[in-house]
Amino acid sequence: MTLKLISDIRHKATAAAYGTAFYQWTLGGSLPERLAVIPPDPWPGDAANGRMMCHDVFTFQGEQLPSPGGDFEPSGATPAWLAHIHSFEWLRDLRALGGDTGRRQARAMVMAWIDRYGMWHENAWRPDLTGRRVAMWIALHDFFAASADDVFQTNYLTVLLRQARHLSRAVPGTLGGMGLLHALRGLAYAGLAFEGREQWLEQSLTLLAHETKKQILSDGGHVSRNPAQVLEAMRLYIDLRSALQAAQYPVPEFIQHAIDRMAQAMRFLRTADRGFALFNGAQEGDRTLMDMVQMIANAHGRVLRSLPETGYERLSIGRSLLIVDTGRAPVWPHDEQAHAAPLAFEFSYGKERIFTNCGTHPTDPHWQDALRGTAAHNTAGIDHKNACEIRKDGHFGRRTRNVVVTREDVQGAGLIDSVHDGYVPMSGISHRRRLYLSDQGHDLRGEETLTCSVGLSKAVDVTLRFHLHPRVLVSLVRGKKDALLRLPGGSGWRFTPAGGLLSLENSVYLGEGGRPRKTKQIVLSASMDRDLCQLKWALQREG
Repeated sequence: MTLKLISDIRHKATAAAYGTAFYQWTLGGSLPERLAVIPPDPWPGDAANGRMMCHDVFTFQGEQLPSPGGDFEPSGATPAWLAHIHSFEWLRDLRALGGDTGRRQARAMVMAWIDRYGMWHENAWRPDLTGRRVAMWIALHDFFAASADDVFQTNYLTVLLRQARHLSRAVPGTLGGMGLLHALRGLAYAGLAFEGREQWLEQSLTLLAHETKKQILSDGGHVSRNPAQVLEAMRLYIDLRSALQAAQYPVPEFIQHAIDRMAQAMRFLRTADRGFALFNGAQEGDRTLMDMVQMIANAHGRVLRSLPETGYERLSIGRSLLIVDTGRAPVWPHDEQAHAAPLAFEFSYGKERIFTNCGTHPTDPHWQDALRGTAAHNTAGIDHKNACEIRKDGHFGRRTRNVVVTREDVQGAGLIDSVHDGYVPMSGISHRRRLYLSDQGHDLRGEETLTCSVGLSKAVDVTLRFHLHPRVLVSLVRGKKDALLRLPGGSGWRFTPAGGLLSLENSVYLGEGGRPRKTKQIVLSASMDRDLCQLKWALQREG
């Protein structure tokens, strides 16, 4: 029996138990007069989003979704949208709007949610969503609830306490990954806010200590290998540290150590334009928020060259920056959103991204699935198949088991040499990529070697893709033997291949928000009919 099947069975059994009238009755109890601790919430909202919310329109990741009558399950809402709506993290937008308008809207929406979902609900009371909502209702209490009438206060405290009791019983359950971290933050907030419920705080911190060892790697990366989840986890750990300090409760060492490690990883995964490199489900992200997180973390140090456990290498020479994915596929269940792109890389010059992966979509699962594929990244594909098999349930089947990387650094130059076995189960072919950067960062060389260890049974197609940022202009020159790139700042670069057929194809860029941007990709194609195939290429600055 697979772990996934066991997890599904457990989920159905617990849902059946939670849905009984007896369980609903057990969630009741006496109410406190007030909350003992209100944790600080430093994270900004968007007043414009709050204004739209007052007109029954939710805004998330730059997209808008009408919600007639304040519906919490509006038509067209994807799972990501529903998670955002039921998390109540949009309360920050109403707080940013300020004034009595934002406060009244917040109260009205809290009461509307209580009227519909005040009793246990399979989807709305998922532990991860309940943890997010409990944290928001407590942290933003003074904004929307402190001056409310007695009726609102009673309803608010009744349902808040019911959710906290359920959360204590439901975690960890089948929950894992970032969702469990959200649930544990909510439980910790409830343990601090409700007098006499210190056991909830202790339960949360005990589980968090165990989960930190599983999710936050020794180099500060997240087990999902997604840069955006490093940022999300950092905010959660900073929130917990601040809440404990507000309650004058000792902060466990593992929380501060995790913050320090993640701060290093976050600096590593940002490019010179201060956004994230687009690996494993990350978009460029909110740069102002990233700066704020790093400032509050108060963790300092130089940028690392490698994240060996997370699986990334970084090479910076002059104004050029090369970041390479040299990691294995994440373990189940953390592979559900991972991208099938071993040895993919991104290359930028100053604040201009040149070669960039395609990114992801913040809410649309169809775009998310499409952009997980190998072809959406700057790496090699064989027979137009993914380097890791993406199954219908979102997890990987065939996957990379071994990725070996070495690097050499000398003054003014660096070499990253790596090989992966993602295609070995399918065809016996391994891919070795050697990337060499020199000449003040003006000369990037690549050598791609594909080797079949079991004897090639038939010819296969090899495709190397180099996706360009939409701001980069490209044209084929010299009889379509080279590609000439023009950056927004005016500098020119020449891409020169050795072996294979050079072409230009259309591509998309989803590095920011939910709107795909048209762009181009340089494609180098070849047929591999022997046990060894090698392609070389160079990107050099002109002039």
